[in-house]
Formats: sequence, C-alpha cells, structure tokens
Amino acid sequence: MISMYSIQLSNISKKYNIYDRPTDRLKELLLRNSRSYHREFWALRDVSFNVERGDSVALLGPNGSGKSTLLQIVAGVLQPSKGRIATRGRITSILELGSGFQPDYTGRENVILNGIILGIPEKEIHRKLDEIAEFAEVGDFFDQPIRTYSSGMVVRLAFASMINVDPEILVVDEAMAVGDRRFQLKCLDKIRELRNRGTTLMFVTHEPNMVYKYCQNAVLLNGGQMILKGSSEEVVPAYEELMSEHGVVAKKVFVAAQ
Repeated sequence: MISMYSIQLSNISKKYNIYDRPTDRLKELLLRNSRSYHREFWALRDVSFNVERGDSVALLGPNGSGKSTLLQIVAGVLQPSKGRIATRGRITSILELGSGFQPDYTGRENVILNGIILGIPEKEIHRKLDEIAEFAEVGDFFDQPIRTYSSGMVVRLAFASMINVDPEILVVDEAMAVGDRRFQLKCLDKIRELRNRGTTLMFVTHEPNMVYKYCQNAVLLNGGQMILKGSSEEVVPAYEELMSEHGVVAKKVFVAAQ
C-alpha cells in the first residue's frame, strides 16, 4: 500500500551543545567521565506532523523558532537528536544557494555534478542542461568557471539547477531570496507550476501574503516547539499575533496575481 504522506515527522528534537569558551570543548573531549562543560540548547522539541502528497506547507515563526533547522532535517542535511522522520520521493532542497558549487568548474560541470549528487540519472541531467541554462539566464557563461560569475549569476544557476529536475518534494528556505524582483517572480511561477503538478512543497517565509498565495497549510513554531498546524487561513493570523507580541510586524509584500 502506497502511503498518502510524503513527509512524516514523529517527536523530532534537535539538541546542540553550547560551550562558553573554545577550551571547554577540548576539556570535555580530554577529560572523559568528568563534569560537563556545556549547556544544552534544544533548537526543536517533540515536533510531530505529517504532510500529504501534493500538499504545500509553510513553516512560520519568529527568528530562532527552529524553522530552518526543521527544514534541514526534512532535506536530510541534519539528523534529529531524537525522533523519527520518513520521506517518500525525490527531495530537492533550496537552502544555501550555490554553497556547494566548485569555483574552478564551469556552470555546466557544476550542474551535472549537482545532479549526480542528487541521484539523478546522468542522461536525465544532460537532457535538462539547456532548460537549466535558459532559466538561469547565464548565457555563454554556462561554459565558464563559476569563479567568473557575479553573485547574482551563482544564485540564479543554483536555483535553476535545483528547481528544474522534477522534484517530488521541494523544500525552500526563504523563497524570495533569489536575486532581483523579476527573477524572484520567475522562480515563484516555477514553484507554483511544480505545486500544481503535484510536487509536495515545504518552505520557510516571514511573509503572510506568500503563505496565502502558495500554501494550503502552515505550521507555526515558537521556541523550537510546534504550537499550531492547520490551514493557512487559520495559522497566519496566529503568526501575526505572535510576531506582534515579539514587537515585530510580519512582512507584507505584493505578489503579482497570475
């Protein structure tokens, strides 16, 4: 029987050890079975929810609430300290765009390498190369080393290489942080296209309008704990109220109607 869920999270917790001084970490390594030299910081505590296939879910919450940590766990970048996670389908994660690119490799070579790392068959990668280059708008630079690119070109190519490989699950950290406004809207159109084709979407944003436009559901985090999961119409007002308690006005941005 095929599960109806793309993502299942059960009691997900993530702990970090915080050291006041660099030497404290060394002491703890050398003086085993001695006293502890660290404090525990729980970025996430007992977060549990499921995401159905084809659903689109926004992660909301103040800075430091655990949103990006949870996204990295879903993407497989981090492992939880406690709890279980199950994902079903090819995951593409748009987190730190371009951070894995090799500066002396060409754009084309980096796209191929990135696809291989994602487990995409090489024939499929080569079939997508022209589409990726066109989406990224890098022109002849596609066959030049990444070190010759501007920062904007790197971000555009990184986004294009991740979004154009037919992901079944797409996780995005701050979907609007991808260059100039025109390219942002182009990226959002692509995300909408994938969502409409049945891709499961999970992304972090601080912008309520983005949630209403792109997500059916939302999860509200605070202090590493999930305090609400429901429809976007239910969760966004709770998020705005929480942000006002923190003395922050949630961002309002205009997203062009399609």
